[in-house]
Amino acid sequence: MLNKQKLGTALILLAVLTGCNKKENPSTGGVGPAPLERPVFAVNTTMSVAGQISDYIALSGDVIAGTSVDAYSDAAGKITRVYVRIGNRVSRGDPIAAVDPSRPGMNYIESIVRAPIGGTIVALPAQVGMTISQSVPLARIGGTGLETRVYVAERFISKVALNQSCDVILDAYPGEVFRGSVREISPTVDPTSRTMEVRINVSNTESRLKAGMFAKVRIITETKENIVKIPASAVITRFGETYLFTLDTDPEDPAFQVARKTVITQGILVDGILEVREGLEPDAEIVVKGQTLLNDGVRVQVIEKVQPIE
Repeated sequence: MLNKQKLGTALILLAVLTGCNKKENPSTGGVGPAPLERPVFAVNTTMSVAGQISDYIALSGDVIAGTSVDAYSDAAGKITRVYVRIGNRVSRGDPIAAVDPSRPGMNYIESIVRAPIGGTIVALPAQVGMTISQSVPLARIGGTGLETRVYVAERFISKVALNQSCDVILDAYPGEVFRGSVREISPTVDPTSRTMEVRINVSNTESRLKAGMFAKVRIITETKENIVKIPASAVITRFGETYLFTLDTDPEDPAFQVARKTVITQGILVDGILEVREGLEPDAEIVVKGQTLLNDGVRVQVIEKVQPIE
């Protein structure tokens, strides 16, 4: 009898608990278990962009005078006067120095050494009182044009060609980019360093570049126009598949957005910016943060919209 009483009490408690868990279900108009809430994932997004992307080789080098010529005296003797200083600009025929070729017991007219080309004095070994011969240069004159000299590693030689566009960046002018192009490519490779010398013309209309400056150079090897590009951080690669997540309106409730898995074909990658060859159109909203937790069709809430790449 006692066991039957205990069983009856247990059944009553079970009925009460079951009744308490039943709620009115608005979708059926009756009483039943409440539907489970769909999880919502927090994400950051940005927009895919239509534009241009350029691949390049990054190098470093020096700004040098395009041409340089040494000035020599026609006669051996003692330097009696120097007319120029380093950094002075001279024209062809301007006096550089005076040399007195006199010997003991003999007097000669001073010989004037003149600039063989127009340009800038970049070196001046001549000093008053020095005794020189015809084989000793008195000054070095850099031509008016400047260029940048870089050395390209052997594995990149096939990507370099004459007239390729270049960007030149100088520490002296942070944030500025000087434009140039490949002017000359050495026909040989240095067997010791396995590099090839390349010379690049640099636009210097305001004469701000100086010979001897250190330069960072980007030789543009490939440029693509009217492509779709995105931050590379948006892309996920799993099980041999490359994809990202775009946003769409939830068909069950337009008040929500859902993530859609979008398979893409990658192009070139430059400085964290990726070309998308197939699978994505411009101005699509894509997930750039939080995408590793997503699956196709899950609800998302945008926490921050990141500025699109340029």
